[in-house]
Amino acid sequence: VQLQASGGGLVQAGGSLRLSCAASIRTFSRYYMGWFRQAPGKEREFVAAISWSGDRTYYADSVKGRFTISRDNAKKMVYLQMNSLEPEDSAVYYCAAVQSYSGTIYYKETQYDYWGQGTLVTVSS
Repeated sequence: VQLQASGGGLVQAGGSLRLSCAASIRTFSRYYMGWFRQAPGKEREFVAAISWSGDRTYYADSVKGRFTISRDNAKKMVYLQMNSLEPEDSAVYYCAAVQSYSGTIYYKETQYDYWGQGTLVTVSS
């Protein structure tokens, strides 16, 4: 399993970015996908997650209403649309995967088995 995150960059506060995660997983539609982020000097934290079918999503309170997670199982891609970005959103963003059909909400780092390399998002004030 390989995950490749992309789409990071420098953006002004209030702007938008769309992150993408390409998954090299033969049975991608069986995987629950998540996005996490880690700012300098801080622990990695949960951002958003989406069920294998895409019908259930879950967000950290800090991004709810501003970020949207989605997936395209045919393309084996997961996306994170980030709007109304704030300097506090600056971090390295990671996509993660865990194989699951259950109704469990996967929001803990330890619940995920596979991780991408991260993409840097910098929001200037």
